[in-house]
Amino acid sequence: MVVTTSPGSSGTAPTMLPPADLLPDVLPTDRLSETGKPLPPLRAELRRIADARNVGSVALTWGQAAATIGAAIWLGHPLAWVAAFLLMGPVHARFAILAHEAAHKLLFTNKRANDFVGRWLLAYPAFVPLEAYRRAHFSHHRDELGPEEPDLNLYLGYPVTPASFRRKLLRDAVGISGWKNFRGLLRALRHTGSRPFALRILAAQLLVLVPLALIGRPELYLFLWFAPWMTSWRVLNRLRAIAEHGGMTRSKDRRLTTHHVRQSWIARFVFVPFNTGWHLAHHVDMGVPWRNLPRLHRELVDAGWVTEELTYPSYRALWRALRSRPETAAGASPA
Repeated sequence: MVVTTSPGSSGTAPTMLPPADLLPDVLPTDRLSETGKPLPPLRAELRRIADARNVGSVALTWGQAAATIGAAIWLGHPLAWVAAFLLMGPVHARFAILAHEAAHKLLFTNKRANDFVGRWLLAYPAFVPLEAYRRAHFSHHRDELGPEEPDLNLYLGYPVTPASFRRKLLRDAVGISGWKNFRGLLRALRHTGSRPFALRILAAQLLVLVPLALIGRPELYLFLWFAPWMTSWRVLNRLRAIAEHGGMTRSKDRRLTTHHVRQSWIARFVFVPFNTGWHLAHHVDMGVPWRNLPRLHRELVDAGWVTEELTYPSYRALWRALRSRPETAAGASPA
């Protein structure tokens, strides 16, 4: 994939949208509908939720957090503390993506268990009010990049200039973006309607703080939980989000709303865990649990609907495209 150009006010303008010749009209098939959704009985097979395995995924997410913090304490070297700080960014990615799965009601078949675990063991520890997130996120799926898109400002304007791209990531890295999110939580405490959710989030922080306090290291909550959430996780979150929808457009064809990137084990460890990198498949059918997204993607490829030319070879290649807008003659660049 490369950045193409489209007509603009000054001749042509760079765009992230694939050209029409990369969007073959091959649907429906005997297995997929005209939008790419699997047809019965394939749909029932792909929408099956693996309850027991998801228990393990939640446990391993907490285990990774404990192992990262525990290794830093055990080694006690300054470089170990720095490494743990950075590695907690991927830990927060795991909490966020499993909370996203719970928001879709796909973590457990029992909906009460799904919401309890999703709230108290995943979303609230990650400072996310699951109920509000679910409402906003379903708006995202109903009409990607439409007028009610909750994250529209995050996706618009790409490709940007390299300078603009750096400024965005710098704001994330130094905590400016994180403070905007945390300030919203503090403001929620002032209002009777949102206060219960804010208090639950603060109460859930005890799941992290209390064990650290019991071993005599409560300060690590700030350095190895809160601070990474404010900084390194913000960088990873932006890089993932713009790789999903940056510069795309409102359309019923999900190939025009969502990028697809070839997955690597490094990317899956760092910022797209739990198959969230198969995001085009997720938007084709948001009722497919994370474990089955690669299978749905293979169906889309086998049908000829997703082609090799439509796929970015790596996240680095996509990010290069996302920051490919030339600087203006005056050296100015959008924020």
